[in-house]
Amino acid sequence: MQLEDITARIDRAFGDELPFSRRELGDGDLKTLYRVFGDVGYQHYLQDQVSRQIIRDYLTNAVLLGYLSPDRLDGFANQVATQEGRSALSLHMLMTSVEDAASLPGVCVPPTLKPLNPGAGARPKLSLVPK
Repeated sequence: MQLEDITARIDRAFGDELPFSRRELGDGDLKTLYRVFGDVGYQHYLQDQVSRQIIRDYLTNAVLLGYLSPDRLDGFANQVATQEGRSALSLHMLMTSVEDAASLPGVCVPPTLKPLNPGAGARPKLSLVPK
């Protein structure tokens, strides 16, 4: 199945879109709206706004539910400062539950390694880790 087919099926399931104006729009209004909303710049703007909202909602939920401490929010500053960073992070957030917020890029701090202290006479133990 093609991506376009999937999104078309989902869009059809939504039904009719809500009107964005309560009053009747004239031909001049419609031409202006088509010129503005049909522009590729507006599409980029709209996608960026969606990314911002996803990030905002995800991080708010993660903090309120206790999966991410508020002081770790600053770890996202570099990534959310760019459109590409926001786009990548919001996509990652869509595929990650808030329970896993601490593992998101920009926040994940690898744990420090601890030296092993095997007991006296303990045999070495090796474990194979699959790729």
